[in-house]
Amino acid sequence: MPPDTLHADFSFQPAPVGEAAPAPAVDEAEIAALAARFALRAAEHDAAASFPFENFQWLREAGLPALVVPAPLGGKGGGLRDALAVVGGLARGEPSTALVLVLQYAILNQIQRGAGWPEPLRDRILRSAVTEGAIINLLRVEPELGTPHRGGLPATVARRVPGGWRISGTKLYSTGLPVLSWLGVWARTDDDEPLVGTWVVPRGDGLAEQGIEVRESWNHIGMRASGSHEVIFHDTFVPDDHVGERRPAAGWTVPDPVGSAWLSTLFSGVYDGIARSARDWLTGFLHARKPTALGGAPLATVLRLQEALGAIEALLLTNRVLLRSLSASVDVGTVPPASDSFLVKHTVTNNAIDAVAKALEITGNPGLSRDNPLERHHRDVLCARVHAPQNDMILTSAGRAALARSAP
Repeated sequence: MPPDTLHADFSFQPAPVGEAAPAPAVDEAEIAALAARFALRAAEHDAAASFPFENFQWLREAGLPALVVPAPLGGKGGGLRDALAVVGGLARGEPSTALVLVLQYAILNQIQRGAGWPEPLRDRILRSAVTEGAIINLLRVEPELGTPHRGGLPATVARRVPGGWRISGTKLYSTGLPVLSWLGVWARTDDDEPLVGTWVVPRGDGLAEQGIEVRESWNHIGMRASGSHEVIFHDTFVPDDHVGERRPAAGWTVPDPVGSAWLSTLFSGVYDGIARSARDWLTGFLHARKPTALGGAPLATVLRLQEALGAIEALLLTNRVLLRSLSASVDVGTVPPASDSFLVKHTVTNNAIDAVAKALEITGNPGLSRDNPLERHHRDVLCARVHAPQNDMILTSAGRAALARSAP
């Protein structure tokens, strides 16, 4: 093969291997303190599938909903490294809260970059994160469509009416719904050649008053405190000035490299944080457990268990380097292809799942007991597999790209 046809792999920015290199806009001690506070009721919210409203009050007090809002608008002006530090740190205490922030940060970043977003609407959403701690999510998944990442038109329809639009349809897995101030609804126009995009519904004084029905259907194995309920829009009115970017359906098929990097990094950061929390519990257990068979010595002295813990550390080290490298690259404007970001997501989330599984394997009954958090960490970390794009799409895309590069 001629040298000029060789694939030049994308080179991530160097990342520190150790625990140093703090994110510039984040007080990591504050994040650790918040995570410890969140952890106090994490098991309770998991058991009841209740929403942690108190966590969001503390987040507002810390100004964290506005972390990535530009400083001229009153925000902290944080980048991807900052967002990663926040969601990864908070996930060690209560990951459902961190998951809501993943979507907040990624969407606010998208709104800032999206040329199709009207400036008054963009500024209103961004400023509300500063002044009110307002939270936004884009509701995309539907019963028939599934995830839009696999193609197809949304069944949710926006009809033009005087002064705006009426939207009707059903959305599933609406993460953070109990606390959302803005509901971005992925829909299509009713034209012969429809446009697809986002219609933004403000929560206002209530949802039912706007023709919005909430079915509290979220009863998942993991991330049970995320409030990811079903939402039904019954001819809900959206003013003309609350419509975001719209394109022909084909215009959404090419992944946005920056948006892909943000979502891949932040989703991965949550599940890496869960795995680190599992590791922390495991080390405490190994130090505290002193079976009589060891003559009163702790399990931490057993070579086999030291080796198993070392295997977990290897997985977490790989995650740390990948996530810090990717986020540092994006922050300096060196953005990888979306396929590379997706491979980072694939690697980090699978490492996180494997790390928690290894911890369960060596702890036996105590690890599976509901009296201990490890089984909860295991249920939570498995949810990494549901976030689009899923593993099969990531690997198939990467394989096709490699074959295309090497084609004679």
